[in-house]
Amino acid sequence: MSGESTKISFDFSLLRRVFQYTKPYRKKFALSVVLAILLALFTPLRPLLIQITVNQYIANALADMLVKITLIQIGMILIETAIRFLFTYTTALLGQSVVHDLRVNTYKKILNLNLSQFDKTPIGTLTTRTINDIESVNNIFSDGLIPIIADLLSIVCVLVYMFWSDWQLTLIALIPFPLILIATYYFKESINKSFIKVRNAVARLNAFVQEHLTGMSVVQAFAAEKREFEKFKLINKDHRNANIKAIFAYSVFFPVVEIISALSIGLIVWYGAGQRTEAGTIISFILCLNLLFRPLRMLADKFNVLQMGIIASERVFKIMDIKDVMTDDGQYVPLQVKGKIIFDDVSFAYTADKEVLKHISFAAQPGETIAIVGHTGSGKSTIVSLLNRLYPIRHGQISIDDVNIEDFQLDALRRNIGVVLQDVFLFSGSVMENITMRNPAISKERVVEAAKMIDMHDFIMQLPNGYDYNVMERGATLSLGQRQLLSFIRAMLYKPSILVLDEATSSVDSESERLIQKAIDKLIEGRTSIVIAHRLSTIRKASRIIVLDKGEIKEMGTHDELMQAGGFYTRLHDLQFHKNHVGES
Repeated sequence: MSGESTKISFDFSLLRRVFQYTKPYRKKFALSVVLAILLALFTPLRPLLIQITVNQYIANALADMLVKITLIQIGMILIETAIRFLFTYTTALLGQSVVHDLRVNTYKKILNLNLSQFDKTPIGTLTTRTINDIESVNNIFSDGLIPIIADLLSIVCVLVYMFWSDWQLTLIALIPFPLILIATYYFKESINKSFIKVRNAVARLNAFVQEHLTGMSVVQAFAAEKREFEKFKLINKDHRNANIKAIFAYSVFFPVVEIISALSIGLIVWYGAGQRTEAGTIISFILCLNLLFRPLRMLADKFNVLQMGIIASERVFKIMDIKDVMTDDGQYVPLQVKGKIIFDDVSFAYTADKEVLKHISFAAQPGETIAIVGHTGSGKSTIVSLLNRLYPIRHGQISIDDVNIEDFQLDALRRNIGVVLQDVFLFSGSVMENITMRNPAISKERVVEAAKMIDMHDFIMQLPNGYDYNVMERGATLSLGQRQLLSFIRAMLYKPSILVLDEATSSVDSESERLIQKAIDKLIEGRTSIVIAHRLSTIRKASRIIVLDKGEIKEMGTHDELMQAGGFYTRLHDLQFHKNHVGES
């Protein structure tokens, strides 16, 4: 999704696709086109009335008619102003309506992408696509195609009037016209390249800032502020330079247009004086030149805005066209599952060249606790990700109560699986909002009941404002142990039949571990539980322990059976016990 070329072409297929989003707003679109035509027809009327006023009424001192035609001009100006306001408002409203729908559809698509897409796409890039690029699509309507059509119609109407009024004087006035076409072309090309560089720089800035703000604690912990700041300065410098080039192009183009316009006016005055052309005609032609050069001056800019809107839409549609999405074709919607889990020859790879899980097979009966242990990177967390259908299974089958998990409706499947992850993510908001995930259907009474069930209610009430306590972004105002405890309540809300605990007691202090272990004992009671554990001391009571290494099951059995076997698990246990013993001494 990154790395656009420095040259773009006008893609009508993308434009047609964008305009598909105007279908619900046909009336607004039709109104904007009608208003564009009306504005074009009004454009030459003012020069025409000025010509009549000067040549007939001023020259012949017809004061009464002069007053009348002046009032007519004032009325026309007011009508034209009203039409222009309505045109601007309608096109902007149309654009914002399309942007609203496109942003909703894009974010809905992002919500349904498989997690593999987030593994390989920077979050800042997705943010840019959802916000900046979609906002650029609005320019197709407010400053792009419809305004361009309106300007072109105005130019045609003015030229028709000029040739009708005096074709010879019109040809003289248009002698410098090729110069403005050449200037417009070079301006368009220069702005074109600058705009693309600006867009690319904005995407890099968003990705860099998003990533580094999220990981600021790591940056500061390793005293990397200066190095990362220098990287930021380079990206920001590219952004500034791209904008400066665009500013330079504007600074050159507009004065050149003014000079060409002045040259045309000079030719009109010179030729008109030599041919004894009426004063009203010369004045009306000077007004017509302003009406010609003003839209011409803006056309190149608007055309580039249109192109950039199309390029932005292409980036957005790339996300919309991603096929790697979570399918939800299942029809099985049980209110409650018993909790029987079977992994049957399951293999999985995040990338095609490296398998993370290899032929994993095991079964968990309802109410059993299965512990999974192994070195970092052995595939422990991947097993629970596949159970929850966060990633599509590449080979084999996972079933719950002898039903393939792909036959479950996704909501029904996940409602029956409570998940407590090692890295608990909390959103900015209250404790209540984080527990319920802002689901209005979940009452406070239900949350309190779940909290009391695992003895967490008193802990929450000790926080300032209790359940209304603001935890800030990523739960910054809570300790790791406190965030972990909140995640237990979150997992309990739907009273799941299956519980997944991923390293739930790692990296917390002894007091938090005691509370967490107490909560775990209550959570797993009567539930099928899959516990991924780093500390082997916490899983001795497990019904069965699975030992993973490099994505393969090396051993399986109870703690005592595995210790008696003296194999892989024993070595893991002895190594950890030795480390703990050394730490305590």
